[in-house]
Amino acid sequence: MNARSVIWNLPNVLTMARIAITPVVAFLPFIEGYWPKFACFVIFVTAAITDVIDGRIARRRGLITDFGTTYDPLADKLLLFATLGPIWWISTEREALYGIPFWGSVPLWVCLVLIGREFAMTVFRAWAERRGVLMPAGHAGKMKAALQNVFIGGTLAWFAFRDALRPLGWEGTALATWWNAFHGGFVAATLGIATTLTIYSFVVYLIQYRRLFRSAA
Repeated sequence: MNARSVIWNLPNVLTMARIAITPVVAFLPFIEGYWPKFACFVIFVTAAITDVIDGRIARRRGLITDFGTTYDPLADKLLLFATLGPIWWISTEREALYGIPFWGSVPLWVCLVLIGREFAMTVFRAWAERRGVLMPAGHAGKMKAALQNVFIGGTLAWFAFRDALRPLGWEGTALATWWNAFHGGFVAATLGIATTLTIYSFVVYLIQYRRLFRSAA
């Protein structure tokens, strides 16, 4: 049997698991209390780690399949959509409740840039593949994905922390005040870097594969 036709292997199971938990990740941040948001953070981090692991396992064991090639990027995009939506809504609609500073909120245009880039790349890759050109993820794209995951994970953890302040008696403590400021700044910085890499990596792809546009003209 052709290895590329096998669906039930470990990398593909991990990919399907990431797709399956997407609705859970999207729903948990809207539940009141810190435990749902902490659970969302743990699930997201686990999914991000399995995304790295399944690719390495597939390459090392020769388990690269058509299913994995198609659905692994889809799983990443679904997880991005499932987290950016709640993060934008909470940072916008509950800005006063969470005490989110202006540099800690997530502008809608940033979410549209992050999501739009993924949609554009999906269309671009499909168009290039029809012309016999495969477009593997480049270094800038991988860095972009890593920074996006750091931003999303950090933001989910921050929401959990903010909800836990009063129930755990941390409100008003020096450590909580310092951590809130540090965590908010960290999240804002990673978002800025991730957004920059998102735009930069897309421009790199356009320049690298500009010959496709010339041949199609």
